[in-house]
Amino acid sequence: MNENDPKLKKVVEAADGLSLGISIVVAILIGIGIGIGLQKLTGAWWTIWIGVVIGVGAALRNLQIAYKKQKASLDELAKDPRYKTRRFDYEDDED
Repeated sequence: MNENDPKLKKVVEAADGLSLGISIVVAILIGIGIGIGLQKLTGAWWTIWIGVVIGVGAALRNLQIAYKKQKASLDELAKDPRYKTRRFDYEDDED
């Protein structure tokens, strides 16, 4: 850890990862709540599945957003010269 990094950086990074799991669960629960509301509103039993589909769709969208954020972070690290890999020519070692 660098001296310039905030003291709570590791805590914030851990909370960011934890928030992804929580957001998935919350999205599905909200979708189920919407489905139950639709079921009570319309009286049709199958409308709860509309809410489930909405919740799962929202959870997948949260995963997609987190993936893009993580990929952008890793792409930025790949451009850092400290992490460049050196290629060696091993053809000279063959006898």
